[in-house]
Amino acid sequence: MFKVTKTQHVLAVHDFAAAETYFVETLGFTLRSRVDGWLFLSLDNFHLLIGDCKGEMLARETNNHSYFAYVNCEGIDELFEAYRARGVEFTQLLADKPWGQREFGVITPEGHRIMFGQEIKG
Repeated sequence: MFKVTKTQHVLAVHDFAAAETYFVETLGFTLRSRVDGWLFLSLDNFHLLIGDCKGEMLARETNNHSYFAYVNCEGIDELFEAYRARGVEFTQLLADKPWGQREFGVITPEGHRIMFGQEIKG
């Protein structure tokens, strides 16, 4: 029987040190390890591998292709307020959507975009 045990998203960044600082200090990820130009990060069950890729195209240059993850979560209001207090740049403020999700979007300094959503119950 097939089963997904976890997903890990892979991002290329130009400024490796700044990316580590941003994801850990601003977005609240935990650094699991740093190996040969790779960061292994987690925010609960949301896992990232960030590669040191100087010279590659910046995520912001790919326009809407820079969206790389939709994170289904609980406690969306608390997460949004924590990110607002930390000065996170939003692509979309927290709002209820007609497709049954309460969601918001963030953009990293290099232009990677993440959507966070919580199912609206009731």
